[in-house]
Amino acid sequence: SQQGCDPFAQTQRSKLQHRRARINQQINKEMRMRAGAENLFRATSNHKVKETVALELSYVNSNLQLLKEELEELNSSVDVYQNDSESISVPMIPLGLKETKELDLLVPLKDFISEHYGEEGVLFEKEIKEFMELRQAMRTPSRNEAGLELLMEYYNQLYFFDSRFFLPNKSLGVFFHWYDSLTGVPSHQRALAFEKGSVLFNIGALHTQIGARQDRASLPGLNQAIDAFQEAAGAFNYLKENFSNAPSLDMSAASLNMLVRLMVAQVQECVFEKMTLLSAQHDFLARLQLAQEAARVTDVYSLVHQTMTQAHVKDYVPFSWTTMVHVKSEHFKALSHYFAAIALCDCPVASDAELPEQEKAFIQFHVTMPEGPSLRLLLQDAEERRKLGKAHLKKAIMKHEEAMRIHGLCKILRKMDILQEVLSFAHKRSLSKYSEIDHEEDFFETGDAPDIHPKTHQKPEIKSPNFSQVKVTDIFHRLGPLSVFSAKNKWYPARRVHLMRGENGFGFTLRGDSPVLIAGVIPGGCAAEAGLKEGDYIISVNGKDCKWSKHAEVVQLLKSTGEEGVEILVITLQGSEGPKAADKKATAMSSGTGLLKSNKENSRKSLMNSKSASTLLVWSKKSKRSKKSTYGIPFSSVGDNEAMY
Repeated sequence: SQQGCDPFAQTQRSKLQHRRARINQQINKEMRMRAGAENLFRATSNHKVKETVALELSYVNSNLQLLKEELEELNSSVDVYQNDSESISVPMIPLGLKETKELDLLVPLKDFISEHYGEEGVLFEKEIKEFMELRQAMRTPSRNEAGLELLMEYYNQLYFFDSRFFLPNKSLGVFFHWYDSLTGVPSHQRALAFEKGSVLFNIGALHTQIGARQDRASLPGLNQAIDAFQEAAGAFNYLKENFSNAPSLDMSAASLNMLVRLMVAQVQECVFEKMTLLSAQHDFLARLQLAQEAARVTDVYSLVHQTMTQAHVKDYVPFSWTTMVHVKSEHFKALSHYFAAIALCDCPVASDAELPEQEKAFIQFHVTMPEGPSLRLLLQDAEERRKLGKAHLKKAIMKHEEAMRIHGLCKILRKMDILQEVLSFAHKRSLSKYSEIDHEEDFFETGDAPDIHPKTHQKPEIKSPNFSQVKVTDIFHRLGPLSVFSAKNKWYPARRVHLMRGENGFGFTLRGDSPVLIAGVIPGGCAAEAGLKEGDYIISVNGKDCKWSKHAEVVQLLKSTGEEGVEILVITLQGSEGPKAADKKATAMSSGTGLLKSNKENSRKSLMNSKSASTLLVWSKKSKRSKKSTYGIPFSSVGDNEAMY
């Protein structure tokens, strides 16, 4: 079985995946019924039929509504993805993986191999099955590094798969079916870009699940969570920048933009938790710093909330997510005021030596200057500090109450005890601090504390996926080097040539390797007599396959020929007039609108494997084939990068 694949682990998460898959299938069925009913409704002029169909439609639509609600409740089962540690951490939002249907490629690929490559398709059944098994395995990746590597391996294999079997203007005739990760609505396309994009989405989603299950009460757990959410943001961002026209909503630019921002906010929240773990208890500057970190978390969650409530995203994002993000923006606002109060009331008054540094930090602490005495006076006067601290606590308590009110509006979140506990703990903590510093004889009106200036000591990074970290070998490498044997190249049927060696050798010059090219044929020589032409590729010598052979190996095979001569198999590329074929491809690529495109993605392929990514026809790239060989076969002097035999 495949490493990193976890099809049988009936953990809660995989039960969730199975339930999600089942709902997806029901949604699929209802969508088909709806499409059928809508067509009938439009086509019929019979009033009675119209009425029946309208009734049927309303029934189907309400069914769909219920299924989507059930799916939303599943998507909000955040606790399933959380860790089992005793300490309370605020829950994070993970994404469910996109589901896909099984794909049978056996017949289409065998047909393509025999039609295009002129090989017997049946001889490649092992490779086709291996590819299908890899695809099957990546549907249920395990929730760890191995699962990520499995998805990455399949993604990288798709690069080769694309070059081998996909032409811009002709489809393989298979559909890639994927379900929307949030609504469960099915989509399908023939474009391989849709398959690639969906796998990339799942790489991001798996990172979110890994991030959500870390134990964030410890420093290593926090660092891993930060890393996972940064990687998730990178995957969604890469998807947004390199793929367009996705057929499903979860991969639309608006939705990916929202997901990137959500991940960045979750990173920022972890950074705040990290500061809480690391900072000194009664240190004035450390408390100010925490207040500013909390204000920064509020800022990023407010931005996510804004993004989630935009017109084309609002109806689509689970209400529980929007609510949770809103709750967090209020909760962290409360925490920023709470830590400001703690800095003022619980930390010792500044000594003369500490004053300059504390004053400098405090000048930039509030968004607007607090009313009352000068900062210097305030910092050295315990009573003034208490007054301002009390104002901050009053504001904190208001914000805690607002967070709890919003939390109460969402039925799904109300069931989530962890969040409830966190909110009420923070609220009680602020209340008890308030009553501790509240004096009965206080006759002054508690002022309005200004907001805290947001500032972070660790800016979240959006980490682009590093595809080269998982090395793969092209499953179909037996078809020959991609520089020649790719979907976009066409060649004439292979010719079998019987070649004798004359006293001046064979009478041709060879260049490069994998495959070796006949660079020139001497008029009147043996090679010319046998019908070899300049531009022929040698693909076998005496029945031994030479597609991948190095220059020296081919020469060795030719040299060991006796009197009886040698049988060689050669092919000639069609349209081998130079690099025109590549230009045609570029125009075809850009005209394929409506399909999910990955144009930019294609131009990045060279990062993956520059050896096989040579798109131009080989011999127009001299530098690539500058292998020269000097063997004892008689040859006359020729160009500097070819040798005569």
